[in-house]
Amino acid sequence: MKNRKRVLVLAGCAAALVATLIGAAPAPAAPAAPRLASVHGGGTVSYPYVPKEHDIRFTVDADAVPWSRPFPAPGGEQGMPVDARGRVTVYHAMPDTGFTGVAEAEVDCMVTGGRTATVTAVVTSSNVGWEGKRIGISVQDGERGGPDRVGFSWGLVNVDVKPDGSVSEPRVGTCMAPAPFTEVTKGGFKVTPAPLTPRPH
Repeated sequence: MKNRKRVLVLAGCAAALVATLIGAAPAPAAPAAPRLASVHGGGTVSYPYVPKEHDIRFTVDADAVPWSRPFPAPGGEQGMPVDARGRVTVYHAMPDTGFTGVAEAEVDCMVTGGRTATVTAVVTSSNVGWEGKRIGISVQDGERGGPDRVGFSWGLVNVDVKPDGSVSEPRVGTCMAPAPFTEVTKGGFKVTPAPLTPRPH
């Protein structure tokens, strides 16, 4: 009888100890939120095809918001992994003519690879007739002390020469921009790269 009581007491103590240990154990850590891509900064660029006194600047503030822009097409119900938001400003002062062109645009797409990002944005206001136009900007975050670089989807690129010899500027698709072909001479950009996020369930 004493042995049976001792067994029951020991069993009760063991159960209480297990319950205490379970209660005291920390809850499983929540999975870390995935790192998201971004581009922030602004700079003046060197562009050899305008007079030297021209002042051309870009400001880019873009953050990834994957799968946030649904569109009416098969597979587009959740948007795209490259969906983004933010703002792009283009500024071009031309002292020789006394005119300064400015355009403000809302970011709709961004993709990164290493220290380079491609961003597109739709112009919401401008004084050069660009309203509703999508523009593409590429940014390279300088490496090992090298300069940052910028590319843009007009001027040198995105020109369609038709069979009759006429020229047109095609529409820029989402996340489409040329390589960053101009050097930033003042200011700079910070590119935070991130892998594409999985499709949500």
